[in-house]
This record gives sequence, C-alpha cells and structure tokens, in this order.
Amino acid sequence: MSEERTTAPLLQPPGAPRAVPARPAEVREAVARAVSERCRATRTACDSDALADVLLVASELTTNAILHGGGVTDFRVDVSGPGVRLSVSDRSDELPVVVPRTDPRGRRRPGGHGWPIVCRLARDVRVSDLPSGGKCITALVPLI
Repeated sequence: MSEERTTAPLLQPPGAPRAVPARPAEVREAVARAVSERCRATRTACDSDALADVLLVASELTTNAILHGGGVTDFRVDVSGPGVRLSVSDRSDELPVVVPRTDPRGRRRPGGHGWPIVCRLARDVRVSDLPSGGKCITALVPLI
C-alpha cells in the first residue's frame, strides 16, 4: 500500500535558502496549497471543515510562536495519509501552557485560547526540544 506524501515549500526559487514564514497568513497559504495539491493528486474532494481545522491549528501555532516563542524559526507541513502534520519551531524553551480565563481578582483575561484549540483539533501533539535551543511543536490534524 503506498502512502501519499506532500511537503509544501513556501514560494521560493529553486536552490534558494528555505524561507521561514513571518506571518500566520503565509503559513495558512502554504498549508492550503499543500492540501489542495494532495486533493488534486489523489483526485479526492477536500473536506472544507477539516481544512478549516488545519488552517486554524496552523494559525494558532504560528501566532503562539510569534507572541510567546520569540518568533518562528522553522515551519513544515506534510500531507500524508488521512492527515496534515504541521511543525512550527520557535526560539523559546518554555512549554505551552493553558492560561486561566480569569486573573486572581476574577477579571476575564484576553487571549489564552490558542493552545486549547490546538490540543482539541489535533489528533497528536508533540513538543520537542531543539539541539540549538528552542522547541518544535508538531501537530497531526485529521483531514477526514
């Protein structure tokens, strides 16, 4: 049984150094391109709800890397089998945490929804330390 696999590079000329996305929109574009290429190659319809989940997870991982991790240092998207594997690396060694919705005085805090969204929509989430410092978060999001 063969497994379909697509790795989406960001738009760049052949032989150029690998570009790292600077914005969540760039990550979403790369992910949408990889998924649509896979759907075309396998001649299967792309589930729009599943694609929306993948794009949301990609956005949240990228936004969290920018806001809390010192910026995105690497990004990869692999479409294989029935899912999309997203990997976002950043400069921080700190693990992601769920932030309480209220502060000690009971006031609602803004934000804090990204990591719970990633954990809810992904089938598998892994956080790995990088040898050069920082971390890589990899999430497998089902396409079906």
